[in-house]
Amino acid sequence: MKGLPFTVYRLPIGLRSLCSHLVAALAIGLLSVSCRHDDVIFIPEHVDVARPELTSVRGFFLLNEGNMGTNKATIDYYNYASGRYTRNVFAFANPDVPKELGDVGNDLAIYGTRLYAVVNCSNKVDVMDRMSVRKIGQIDIPNCRNIRFHGRYAYVTSYAGPVQIDENYKQLGYVAKVDTATLEVVDRCIVGFQPDELEIVGDRIYVANSGGYMVPNYENTLSVIDLATFRETERVKIDINLQCVRGDNRGVLWVSSRGDYLDTPGRLYAYDTRKRRIVATLDVPVASMAMRGDSLYVVSSQWSEVNRTAGDVRYLIVNTATMQVVNDGFITDGTEDAIQRPYGIAVNPVTGDILIADARSYVTPGTLYCLKGDGTLLWQVRTGDIPAHFAFLGD
Repeated sequence: MKGLPFTVYRLPIGLRSLCSHLVAALAIGLLSVSCRHDDVIFIPEHVDVARPELTSVRGFFLLNEGNMGTNKATIDYYNYASGRYTRNVFAFANPDVPKELGDVGNDLAIYGTRLYAVVNCSNKVDVMDRMSVRKIGQIDIPNCRNIRFHGRYAYVTSYAGPVQIDENYKQLGYVAKVDTATLEVVDRCIVGFQPDELEIVGDRIYVANSGGYMVPNYENTLSVIDLATFRETERVKIDINLQCVRGDNRGVLWVSSRGDYLDTPGRLYAYDTRKRRIVATLDVPVASMAMRGDSLYVVSSQWSEVNRTAGDVRYLIVNTATMQVVNDGFITDGTEDAIQRPYGIAVNPVTGDILIADARSYVTPGTLYCLKGDGTLLWQVRTGDIPAHFAFLGD
C-alpha cells in the first residue's frame, strides 16, 4: 500500500478542513484504509494558533518523547506561512509503519532533504523526507541518544548496552558513523560511559560522557574524536554526569553537568577547544539550553533526589562573549507561572522567538509556549506527551 501524501507547508483544502467537517473526515477515512492490524485511521489534528509569518524559516518540527515503555513518541509540525500547528504528523504520513515512531524520542534534526528522529528505546534512527515526513529508511543503533552531521556522515551517540542502573556497569558507549547516502553504520568509535550530546567544532567531535547508569559512580569526561581518523584522541575531565554540549562561534564549548542530584550541584562550563582548557564556570544547573548568536538561552533547574523536586526554575541568557549571565528572567509577562515542567527550549534563528516545551505531568499531553524576543507570550498550543526536541525547517 502506498502512503498517503502529506505536505508540511500547506495541506490540500480537503485535508485542512478535516477537523471541522465530519463528512470530509469520514470520506477520507473510507478511502484511506490503514495498513496497521488494528485498522486505525490517523488524521492529523490542526490548530490555527498564530498569524502567518514569512521568513526563510518555514516551520519547525517538535519531537515529543513519550514515556519509556509506552511507544508514544510523536512528531508535531508548525507552519509559519499559515500559522497552523499540526499534531502527530508521522502517524498520518506513515500509515503502513506498524508501531508508528516508537519508544522515547531523544533527538531530532534536519540535514539536507531529510529529517532524522533518534528513538532511544526503540534502538533506531528513523529517516524521513523533510517535506512529506514519509519514512524512507532506518538506522539500527542500540540505545541511541543524539545526532550531529558533518559532510556526508551522521554521527550518533549510543549507550551500547541496555537500559540498566548499575554502579558496576561495564559497557562503554560509542559514537556511530553513518553514511547518509546508504544509511549504513560504517564505523564506531568507543568513548566513555553513557555518552549523551555531541558537538562538532573544527576537525573534532566532542562527546559529553555522563555515566548516568552508574550511580553514584558517574563519568566525568568529554571525549575528543579526530574526524579524519575517527578515533578518540583524549578524554578531558570536566565534571560528573555531563549532558548538553553546544559550540559557539569562537570555538568554545558550553558543557553542562547535572551533578549527582544530592550534594554536587549542576554547573555550566565553557571549554575553549583551542586553548584546551576550561575558561569559565557558572553556577547554573541546566535542564535544557539553546544557542542563537552570542546568546545561550538556558532553562535552569536542579533536580533533587532528596526532595524529589526540580526546585526553582530560572530562565537565563548567558552572553557567550563575556561568559556571564546577562538576563536572569527572560520571560517578562508572568507566563512562567503557567509553565509546570519546562523540558525543552529552542530559539527561531531569524526572528528570535523563544519556544519552551512544557512536559506538565509527563504522562499527559504537554504545552508549547511561543514567546517574542522581549519575553511576552505570542501563542501556546497542546502537544504530544513530553515535548522536548526541535528542528527548524528552512528553505
